[in-house]
Amino acid sequence: MSKRYWIWLLVLFAVSDLAFTFWRNYQLPLDGDLVAIVLPASWYTQVIHDPFGWTVLTNNAVYGGTNRFFAHAEMGVYWKTVPRLLQHLIDPISSLYTASALFNTLTQAALIFLLVKYIQAGSSKPREYGDFWIVTALLIPLCQTAGGFYEQVGITDRAITYTFFYGFAVVLLLVLLWPFYLAACRQKPLRLSWLRVILLVGLMVVVAFNGPIDTAIVAVLLLCIIGHWAWQQAQGWRQGGAWLTLNNGWLSRQAVLLLGILASLCVYSLYIGRNNIENSHTFTLAQLYQLLPIGVVRYFLYQPELPILWLILLGNYALLRWVVAPSPARQQVLLAMGWAGLFIAAYVLLLPLGGYRSYRPNLLRNDTALPILLGSFFAYGLSTYFLLRQLKGRLWGSYLLLICLVGCFFSSADLILNTTQTNNCERWSLDQLGRAKEPVVALSPYCTVLTWTPITDYTQSDINAQMLFYWGVTTEKKLYYQK
Repeated sequence: MSKRYWIWLLVLFAVSDLAFTFWRNYQLPLDGDLVAIVLPASWYTQVIHDPFGWTVLTNNAVYGGTNRFFAHAEMGVYWKTVPRLLQHLIDPISSLYTASALFNTLTQAALIFLLVKYIQAGSSKPREYGDFWIVTALLIPLCQTAGGFYEQVGITDRAITYTFFYGFAVVLLLVLLWPFYLAACRQKPLRLSWLRVILLVGLMVVVAFNGPIDTAIVAVLLLCIIGHWAWQQAQGWRQGGAWLTLNNGWLSRQAVLLLGILASLCVYSLYIGRNNIENSHTFTLAQLYQLLPIGVVRYFLYQPELPILWLILLGNYALLRWVVAPSPARQQVLLAMGWAGLFIAAYVLLLPLGGYRSYRPNLLRNDTALPILLGSFFAYGLSTYFLLRQLKGRLWGSYLLLICLVGCFFSSADLILNTTQTNNCERWSLDQLGRAKEPVVALSPYCTVLTWTPITDYTQSDINAQMLFYWGVTTEKKLYYQK
């Protein structure tokens, strides 16, 4: 079979996985934070009216989501627009689950696409026909939608709110970092037009005030960049070169200025984020660092995908060091793997500074672990793709068989359907609510309806009732309780 047919099979695999991902996401219920953010509830109105936290500076105000305006605004615009547009084609209840599935699926597709582009840019080998789809096929099995290994390696969330605050936030950050990364890979000074600079600064504002994950990633990346730059400068100084030069490789004066703006915005965001009422807890920093080893071990051993993935990465590293002939391309892959490992280690060490929540007592979960996952996926995709092009003979065949078997194992795990995580009961309750004539409706207590726990007092359903009326699920505002 010619290479062209193999590539078309890979395209079919990617499209089929995307369709399956959408179907699986369509089965998921709506989470308990959605309505409070979209409507919004009274405890989230201040972040909408004060996007950059001026009241924190002037009055030391404390409220929900102090540095997360854009995540709240994105959810509000999306959920007040897309379901109503979809209702031109489908019924109101289906429009809610379709909107949720669309966003989750497109976010996962965007993360995979961006990872593939980063991997291709990081490879010094000339691109060939179908390379994009080969790398895509390597990454797809790693991404669990809601299957057997979701709790460990889900890059989008069953709760759509968390996809906005984590997965989509990282999509925006990867787009922002792309020109810097491309310049670093090419070792050419960053040179952007004024229009691109303006657009990039605008995106920096969005990223800095979009959620907790981006500022943490930026902090780690900037520490790595500064450390690497300082090491290069020290090497140059020892060899009799200039000290404190900016135009070194990709790190032009323009790059330094832009990174300085990004750092300033993120520092300010972190500062006002201290007054986010959702961050309240009684643990000291020392106690949080005592929790970290427990969280790392439990997260790593909770399910088998990540241990298997890291074993493959160790095997890839060994093959690169002791089997593949030395070359600049090999050295570049090894260096990229080393930087990915350093990034992951630094990120984990910084987690106690902001990763704790009562519902996340061990700091690490698939939402806060997203940078760890993407760093691991990047290292896996880059090294595996390189080895598939470098290994020869029986070793190539054995290695390809191993990668295919691992991919099949991960993909089959994602086929497992957890029936407790479907929206059948919630859909039935929404349909019952829409058909009811009375202003206060008793619903089944066996599932939640736009909440994390069943509502026993109908007065607590007011904001949900307002939102359901806006979405057209009910013809008037109807309160409900579950008995």
